[in-house]
Amino acid sequence: MTSRGIRNNNPLNIRIGNTWYGEREHCTDKEFEQFECMLYGVRAGFVLLKRYIERYHLDTILEIIHRWAPSSENNTAAYIQAVVERTGISSCEKLRFSDKQTMVALVDAMILVECGTTISNNIITDAYDMVLCEQYRKI
Repeated sequence: MTSRGIRNNNPLNIRIGNTWYGEREHCTDKEFEQFECMLYGVRAGFVLLKRYIERYHLDTILEIIHRWAPSSENNTAAYIQAVVERTGISSCEKLRFSDKQTMVALVDAMILVECGTTISNNIITDAYDMVLCEQYRKI
C-alpha cells in the first residue's frame, strides 16, 4: 500500500496550514497538504527547512526533527537516529541551508522515515534548486 505522503505528493507529511505553490486545488486530506506533483511537495519541505535553519536557528538534526516530528505524535528519538544513520551527519552538527549535498541527504532521509520509501534523488535536487533560485528572484 502506498503511504499517505506519497499519495499526497507530500513525502515530508507537511500539515495543512500554509498556502503553497503547487498545492492541489481540491484537497481531500483534512490533515496534510496535497500537491499537484512530488516536486512541489518536496519544495515545500525545503521552504520549511530553510525557515527552520535561517529564521528560527534550528540548525541541527536534533533541533529540526524535534520541531518537525514532536514526541507528542512521533518516536522522535528513533526518527533522529534513523536520519543520523542514513546521512552520516551527527545529530548536533550545525547545518547550513546553502550546503546542497547535506540538505538533499537530510530530505532524502526524512522522506524515508516519513513514508517508508525513497523518491527520485533528481526530484529532491530539483526542489532544492527551486528554493535556492527563489531567494534571488526579484518580485
